[in-house]
Amino acid sequence: MRRGRVAILAGLAVAGAQAGHLIAYQVRFGAAAQQLQSSGAHAYFPTGVKTALGLAALALLMSLLLIAVARAAARGVRVRTVESPSYLNLLAPLFTVQLGLFVAQEVAEAVIAGTPVASAAALMLWGTIGQLPAAALLAAALRRLWSRVEEAVGQLRAVAQAWRPMVVSAPVAFAPVRVDLSPRWAASRSPLTRRGPPHFS
Repeated sequence: MRRGRVAILAGLAVAGAQAGHLIAYQVRFGAAAQQLQSSGAHAYFPTGVKTALGLAALALLMSLLLIAVARAAARGVRVRTVESPSYLNLLAPLFTVQLGLFVAQEVAEAVIAGTPVASAAALMLWGTIGQLPAAALLAAALRRLWSRVEEAVGQLRAVAQAWRPMVVSAPVAFAPVRVDLSPRWAASRSPLTRRGPPHFS
């Protein structure tokens, strides 16, 4: 389960990094941000950001659908209450990963375009301006949904176990079978047909 949580956080951080990239360029370049992010070394960005944000939206819809199905199918089923991670425990890894992805993207784009790489201070400044708000919003939404999704999964598991067919092994009683081992000629004679001297009274 821990690996699953790490994978979810990593996937959401990738989507959040693209949203933070948009915010940073909008603040830095204003009206020219859209043109810069769709030309040259940034030509991949519009498709990449649409894909990332689309997958994040799909994950959100699937989570809401899972919660709704669990509430409808598991009414009255109670499971252990799951506490969401604290806000800071979500914000810290999300912001760290998103900032690292932003810096890596900027360096890679500069190398591909053949332009000088921005200084570390500039990368950290613009990265923080863009990634911190995106990570903050993502952490708030994730904290609100985390416990509800885990409780929904627990409820559906409980329902699945209740409906699992039970194999009942009942003892089988066998009636004793009598086997007559006497010869056929002896069994065919009745006491009335036995031969012998006549009996005179």
